[in-house]
Amino acid sequence: MTYLRKILLGFGVVLLAVAVLLWFFPARWAVALIAPQLHGMQLQQVTGSVWQGNAGQWRDREGHDLGRVQWQLSRRALWGDVRLQIDIAGPQLDFSGNVRRISSDTYDWRNVRARVALGAPWQSWLTSIGTPRGEVQLSVDRALLQNGWPMDLQGTAHWRNATIQGANDEVALGDWQLQAQARDGWIKAQFRSYGDGPLRGHGHLQGNLLGWRLQATLQPHGPDRALRQLLHRWGTVGADGAVHVDRRGGLAI
Repeated sequence: MTYLRKILLGFGVVLLAVAVLLWFFPARWAVALIAPQLHGMQLQQVTGSVWQGNAGQWRDREGHDLGRVQWQLSRRALWGDVRLQIDIAGPQLDFSGNVRRISSDTYDWRNVRARVALGAPWQSWLTSIGTPRGEVQLSVDRALLQNGWPMDLQGTAHWRNATIQGANDEVALGDWQLQAQARDGWIKAQFRSYGDGPLRGHGHLQGNLLGWRLQATLQPHGPDRALRQLLHRWGTVGADGAVHVDRRGGLAI
């Protein structure tokens, strides 16, 4: 019995040591373990624990500084219930939100707030009409993502000082607001201009994984020739000078 008691005591000490290690697991150790999954991105100046920590710098593959990262991970993750609160603060990117993992490919985001400066060095967006610039402010009350696609969504976005940078000039579009909803994988969004900008209009977008459709009415306000030429590429011009857009892709909607 004495021998068995020693074995059980030793086993208990090992379990306690493992529990303490997990409870206070250093964040820098965790970052080293997940480094291969960061695809070249780097978290530097890491302090705290895996449950509550921060990184003084988050750098992309080209070395651009994206900002400071703070996080809180619920210890319920030890039992498979992953819940994470994350905050990012940088000169061109601010982000905060809460996420819970529902399954290996499904995540439930809540109370997401973000600010993104379009045209930052770490961005490489290029559309068929040019590169979008300005600042986007995003507010998402909830977003259920499955394989990255919103199955359920409720959110609002503001695109302030919107411009399109072309090869030879920059076209100002003004300020725009978008409200989006999704249910069962169907996304519907309504957008409109506001303020006294160079372009006024409204429209809506709907789609799913199989196809999409965009319809809008856009009215230039002022003599900006570059803006009018850009609008003519988007749709047909009516008798009143407004451009009517009706585009679609994938399967017809």
